[in-house]
Amino acid sequence: MTTPSSRPGIHSKCDVPYLRSGNVYRYKVPDEKVRWSVEFPEYDPPDYTDPKMLGRAWADPAEIQAGMFKWNAVDGKVNRVSFVSDYAFDSTLRPINPIGRTGLRGRGVLGRWGPNHAADPLVTRFKNGKLQFVAIKRSDTGEWAIPGGMVDAGEQVSQTLQREFSEETLGGKARSELNDLWQHGRELYKGYVDDPRNTDNAWMETVCVNFHDSKGLLDQVELQAGDDAVNVRWVAEDSNEPLYASHEDFIALLKQHHGIK
Repeated sequence: MTTPSSRPGIHSKCDVPYLRSGNVYRYKVPDEKVRWSVEFPEYDPPDYTDPKMLGRAWADPAEIQAGMFKWNAVDGKVNRVSFVSDYAFDSTLRPINPIGRTGLRGRGVLGRWGPNHAADPLVTRFKNGKLQFVAIKRSDTGEWAIPGGMVDAGEQVSQTLQREFSEETLGGKARSELNDLWQHGRELYKGYVDDPRNTDNAWMETVCVNFHDSKGLLDQVELQAGDDAVNVRWVAEDSNEPLYASHEDFIALLKQHHGIK
């Protein structure tokens, strides 16, 4: 089974230039040299953390001091445990991406050093014999994506899944008629994500859960794109629309779950 953490070219989404940086370009990393176990003595990537990430109350500080964080553990309300494995650290005390090199050091546009946890609700239905899922068009990359977002400090993943779907596809409104839908989720994936925001020291991990609407609950609900999206609609599983990050892999897992070849 192909999953986002096992396919070749795992960092295929690490584009250049880096998101929103304008002039920060990743160091080119051949697929065969992504793994840290492969020697790459000339590897010298730029170090970049988006200035907009500095000083925010919910974000980590720019510099790491010894004893500042509880790594590979739940640190107060922040989960710093990786789904992949325990991670190591470089000479500056920064966590090292457990999958491998990305061509960029620093934190990029991510708020936390190490794993940044997200949750992706994959809401589906059958319509005219086709399996469809709710997708948003991202404002930052222009790609279609499964709605989802960061798990807030102290928040349960189940809460994030519902909150993000409401914020990104229902205009921020929690709909009581969907309460039954949220009781029957099926986890499709938990792990590392091939995401354009990843760096050598900060990376995305997610839990993707399928909520299948077999009762037509969403037929009575109007989809409305949230602030982070420019559009929202139902997309057929066999659509040729290019999807964000590892979301194509999630759709492959979805089809497998529903017995679609």
